[in-house]
Formats: sequence, C-alpha cells, structure tokens
Amino acid sequence: MIITKVGILLMLVGCLISILFWIPQVVNRKRLKEIIGPRYPLIYFFYITNGPVLFLVGYYLFQYNG
Repeated sequence: MIITKVGILLMLVGCLISILFWIPQVVNRKRLKEIIGPRYPLIYFFYITNGPVLFLVGYYLFQYNG
C-alpha cells in the first residue's frame, strides 16, 4: 500500500520536473550557460536523473504492489 503511494508520488514529481525543465520561462538556459560555462552539459545529467529516471523508479514501485 505505502509502496504504491510512494510510486505515485515519485511519478508525479518526475513528470513535474520534466515539464518544468522544458518550459523556457522556468529554466533560462542562456543564463545557465553563462553562469556554468563549460560544465553546462551537467544540466542535462541532473535533468535525466531527476526527471525521467525518477518517473521510471516511481512507475516500477507503482507496479510492484508488494
């Protein structure tokens, strides 16, 4: 029961992060590129680990059902 609820929560957070990342007004990529410089590709690493991967972990937990 609790695993299912945690799975749903992780799926929602993963979707929210994914949606917010691709809305230009929320994440100003030009400004981030100026601030971070050559380490800019790390932004995509953090996006992937906190967006789609979080969703997949939540989906796995949701399907687990004890």
